[in-house]
Amino acid sequence: MDLWTMPGDSAMTITTQQDFVVRTRGRGTTDLTAEVGRVVRASGVATGTCNVFLQHTSASLILCENADPTVQRDLETILARLAPDGDPAYAHDTEGPDDMASHARSVLTSNSLVIPVSGGRLALGTWQGIYLWEHRQAAHSRSVVVTVTGEPPEDNRA
Repeated sequence: MDLWTMPGDSAMTITTQQDFVVRTRGRGTTDLTAEVGRVVRASGVATGTCNVFLQHTSASLILCENADPTVQRDLETILARLAPDGDPAYAHDTEGPDDMASHARSVLTSNSLVIPVSGGRLALGTWQGIYLWEHRQAAHSRSVVVTVTGEPPEDNRA
């Protein structure tokens, strides 16, 4: 879905929204940086923001170190301590021992990220990547919605 608007005397604003599905391998991270970057480049936005939203409550999105995978393993260790699978104190275990722990892990992290867009690209730092963090043990299909809003390049403005 693409929307082009001309609000009053201000610059033209573009809003583009695209969704995609990610098949996870079970608990762990999946790098979404390239796919989200593709959506941003295709949007025609030169300067603005990119919102990435995950439509699930047992997985999350994180902006994380992309050079050393031990960072992600250590984060998994930390969350395993904060929200362990199969804790007998949990009442919600409808889908198994990782059910409530996965929801808790999602709440402790986030299901959306906002990243600046500059020069038609994600304005990420050198060591930053966008990751889907699956909190369930089993593989799942996860739906991601990317919304890009901002101004087109100078030469494309009316």
